[in-house]
Amino acid sequence: MGIGSKVRRLALLAGMAACAFGLSAAQAAEKHKIFLSMSYIGNDWQAEAANMVKAMAAHKSLADKVDLQVQVAGPNAQRQIQQINAMVQSGAEAIVVYPISPTALNQVVKNACDKGVKVFAYDAEITEPCAYNVHIDQLEAGRVTAEWLVKKLNGKGNIIAITGVPGTSVDDQRTKAAKEVFAKYPDIKIVGEAVGMWSQAVARTELSKILATRNWDDINGLWMQVGCFTANSMQLEAGKKTSELLPCAGEGSNGGRIQMLPEGTEVEGAAPPYAPAGAPRISYASPPYSGALALKLAVEAIEGKDVPKTTILPLPVVTNETIKLCDEGTWAEMKAGCNAFKPSLVSNPGWFASIFSDQTPEVGLAAALVGQPEE
Repeated sequence: MGIGSKVRRLALLAGMAACAFGLSAAQAAEKHKIFLSMSYIGNDWQAEAANMVKAMAAHKSLADKVDLQVQVAGPNAQRQIQQINAMVQSGAEAIVVYPISPTALNQVVKNACDKGVKVFAYDAEITEPCAYNVHIDQLEAGRVTAEWLVKKLNGKGNIIAITGVPGTSVDDQRTKAAKEVFAKYPDIKIVGEAVGMWSQAVARTELSKILATRNWDDINGLWMQVGCFTANSMQLEAGKKTSELLPCAGEGSNGGRIQMLPEGTEVEGAAPPYAPAGAPRISYASPPYSGALALKLAVEAIEGKDVPKTTILPLPVVTNETIKLCDEGTWAEMKAGCNAFKPSLVSNPGWFASIFSDQTPEVGLAAALVGQPEE
């Protein structure tokens, strides 16, 4: 049999195999059309999570399977609904979405599901039963951090609360759980509260407004969904010593974690305020890898694998007792337990450090920084 005949025979066999699974030969060669639908993007976490989704799509295990397209709706539920409708009409097989609301997208998500589209929400939830959800226990996040702060203050003191993006399940659940803890302690007083939009810059603006009517000496502690790095920096700018930094229950920003290291610790690239200060902290995070995992699970669902409707991720919690500096930021090093990165590796102090998961070996430091997958 000649070479040409062999090629034709192999092509015929491939086509027959594809048809046996209900696919044409052309369809078998096509990639899965998947969309990333983002809502609010004005903070470090959202940019980092998007980088990790893109890196997952580019990993060698998925690059030949996935055609990823990205759209941003902003904090506008109606626009996100319109975009999701358009994604379905253009032939989406799956949509990975950061929902601006847990309920506003329900009808459009139901319509997508009815047309066979797999819809995976990451970090924030969608309550429509056909949707898949990948997230931490946000109630636990609010409760654990509030309890830590109460214990640090011995059940008494004035605190400031900086919340997240209003209307999201993440903000609603964290804030609800934290306030339920504080309500059990009559001597804990929330003397200032503001919407922080999960942004270090917004946190600075809102803290500055609160401090226009009081000073740091009037405050005993802080509960911040994002902003502990900024709050510590502002205290140092106001002339506070590192030993006077207030306890802060907040986000897993790398800057905040570097500040948690004992003062005097030698860290390459560190310079105040992005430097070890022994800052009293509990640092938690919605892991930025949640979107990447949602994409990976979406491909599995498209391919007919059994995927749970809800995937609850471990809550990454770091305290001054468990902070551990990464030397090079390799995936193996993170697997061994490091949870903060040298400023020489990560220049942005607002960048989120909780990027490791056993479930996503495809993405690591380069994925979170610049969208490049692991080798």
